[in-house]
Amino acid sequence: MTALSERNIEIVRTLVSAAPDKVVGSLQQALADTSDDSALGGVRRLVECEVADRNLRNTVLSPIAPMCVGAGDDKKVLTFPSRILGLLWRAMAEIEPDRMNEARVAASEHMPPGIMADLHDALVVAAAAGLRSRATADFATVADLCDAARADGARLLADCLDIAHIVRRAAQRLPEWLTHAGGETTAGARLAYKDAVEISEDVGQRLFQMLAAQMAEPWMVLRIVSAVMDKPPERYLADSELAWFGENLMADVDAALSALSSLDADAGPAAGRAAARTVEVVVQQILEMETSIELTREHGWGARVHKQRVNLAAVVERRLKDAEKAAVEALPTVASRLQGRRRPMPRLTEAPNPRLLNRAKTLLAFSYEVRTTANYGGFGSTRSRLVESLREHIDHYVEDVLDLVRTADAGDPEIAEAFLAAAGEFEDLLLGEKAGDLIRRRSHAALHPETATPPSR
Repeated sequence: MTALSERNIEIVRTLVSAAPDKVVGSLQQALADTSDDSALGGVRRLVECEVADRNLRNTVLSPIAPMCVGAGDDKKVLTFPSRILGLLWRAMAEIEPDRMNEARVAASEHMPPGIMADLHDALVVAAAAGLRSRATADFATVADLCDAARADGARLLADCLDIAHIVRRAAQRLPEWLTHAGGETTAGARLAYKDAVEISEDVGQRLFQMLAAQMAEPWMVLRIVSAVMDKPPERYLADSELAWFGENLMADVDAALSALSSLDADAGPAAGRAAARTVEVVVQQILEMETSIELTREHGWGARVHKQRVNLAAVVERRLKDAEKAAVEALPTVASRLQGRRRPMPRLTEAPNPRLLNRAKTLLAFSYEVRTTANYGGFGSTRSRLVESLREHIDHYVEDVLDLVRTADAGDPEIAEAFLAAAGEFEDLLLGEKAGDLIRRRSHAALHPETATPPSR
């Protein structure tokens, strides 16, 4: 096949340059095995150049890149329109072509990180100046997009670019700052803050917003705030420009508690596990507030955090009780007709109810996944009682079903087998994977004695 014409290559270049990063990355993978002399060889080289350019762009603009999301109008966190990254990069190349070429050469030749960081910082400084003066049509478009997304958006972006060099170096130390409190960690965080406010007194909040955007869990930036302010009293932090971080975190906890209260038990085990992950995050967020700030339980933030802790325990305990009730309902029983027997007998006249089984699995999956946060969250004793009580109920239920099978009083053996299978699944969800293997082996031995024992689930 003949290679694409220059005109067609230019069309492809235009399409690729406008495509999102994910699409370009997928295109690169799809063309990875394309030879240079094939019809698509030129397209592959074009895509590879585009990927390299975007990688450099994302590195140079890494202090703000995570903040460029969607329309850039998020009311809770500082963001900018995603479109501005490409426009800003093109504008930087227009006003600083020589320095841009230096940065490309440095990247291709793998020069020392310090040299590359200095080049990147110089490009960002030029970008801040170009944005403020709207030096090119692309800079003007960036400013207009930011202003349309939020009030003073262009000014806020320029402020972020002013301290990008500080964020670039601080971001490299974030893992250390988040895991090792005190000592050099505190000194490093305070120095970064000091350098930022020397540039402009009102960019302190901006610094922490930019650092938060670099984190997998942005709310953990409160740990850095605490290090800089030496674990501030709640009133001091609440009256400062950094109050936003505490208020935002508490609002996130309130929203999560509301979502937990409305957990749909019919949604399946995956929903139960997702809710348990939410519980884990909420416990961590509450602990973060308690360890990063001096709280007073009687009023203000301290009272609110204490109420959130109490509400979390209440919501989870309610779900744990619902789990026990749902599991018991899914394994129905009837009063025994045997004289002297108080414990009810399994009701094996109808197949298991799919909806009841699903509800029980959802809530049991939730109860199992919250095990690691139970003690920290204040619902450990309730969960322990659930496990003990429900395990005893399942054990008795299984023994009774097996007795009915052995005495040929179980009726339809397929129904008995279905309930035993459900009991095994409940045991897995209650105690962990494969906990129900014993139930499954005993069920198979009683119902299919002529065949080999089935493998573990």
